[in-house]
Amino acid sequence: MNRLFLSPPHMSGKEQQYINEVFESNYIAPLGAFVNRFEESTKRYTGASHALALSSATAGLHLALRVLGIGSGDLVLASTFTFIGSVNAILYQGAEPVFIDSDESWNLSPTLLKQAIHTLPQKPKALILTHLYGQVAKLDEIVAICKEEGIYLIEDAAESLGATYEGKQSGTFGDMGVYSFNGNKILTTSGGGVLVSENEAWIEKAKFLSTQAKEPFLHYEHKEYGYNYRMSNVLAAIGVAQMEVLAERIKRKREIFDFYYNEFSGIEEIAWMPEIAGSCGNRWLSTLMFRDQDPLKIIQALEAVNAESRPLWKPMHLQPLFKQNRAFVDGTSEQFYHQGLCLPSPTASSNEELLRVVEVIKQQCS
Repeated sequence: MNRLFLSPPHMSGKEQQYINEVFESNYIAPLGAFVNRFEESTKRYTGASHALALSSATAGLHLALRVLGIGSGDLVLASTFTFIGSVNAILYQGAEPVFIDSDESWNLSPTLLKQAIHTLPQKPKALILTHLYGQVAKLDEIVAICKEEGIYLIEDAAESLGATYEGKQSGTFGDMGVYSFNGNKILTTSGGGVLVSENEAWIEKAKFLSTQAKEPFLHYEHKEYGYNYRMSNVLAAIGVAQMEVLAERIKRKREIFDFYYNEFSGIEEIAWMPEIAGSCGNRWLSTLMFRDQDPLKIIQALEAVNAESRPLWKPMHLQPLFKQNRAFVDGTSEQFYHQGLCLPSPTASSNEELLRVVEVIKQQCS
């Protein structure tokens, strides 16, 4: 049987054509026409005014923190129920992450966010908000809290490109937002990310820092340090082709979720990640939680039929790296981690192929 991966790359058919154009132009290194086209296509789709194509979404988060002046001794609030890439950049800047638990939405709890802000001995400088598994957080409440408290909001929309809240794209509500184009995301450039903002000066500063902070001289002049964070023109060509099919990929991801949801509708012990009112997620991964089953046993059973699955994210406050960090938690994300599962959600696969997953889980839950 062919391997059913969680979220493998799905090419549109135009990628090789655009890569050939890059090779013909000989603009193989970072920068070039396709980097510009990729940034423009991202702005056009998301409605963001300014975009910067980078080597990764983590690079985007790092630049956002640096541009906003966050550094040693500062506190940065972050979702605890997330991938470590969401918070590593805080450490790069010498700042201290403070973790906030989830609520029934599976995303960050506005109630615990307020509690953290009013309990900490010093005012946090920023919040990095993760939109988990392609589903947006409670943006109206969280945006209002950040504005009221004077805290920068950085959206980690790495998993949620194309997800909307009240018709507006995730990643465009905060001061800055980041999308990922890693190999397993809804779209891929092999590796890459895009930083967006309505503030042109911030994006220009991030661009300057992303190219080694070179001053505008013929020779190499540096007044501050920067990074080698810009995206390759070759990878941007892949991104241009991928952006052309984003609507199709979202449609198929949502169809996959609906397929699983309907197939498991009679199994009372299964609960799904909800879609909050006013939102439309991209359903990057179809994720569920069991009330009685051990997800690790189901992972093993799925592996036996060559289907990849994975536990939900292990919360950051449970990671050995962050055992000394402050966290405002109530056990919600720990429950998700211990009882949850990510199902194979490959857009190139048919429902008939996904039946392999359905049959295994039905057998395990019978």
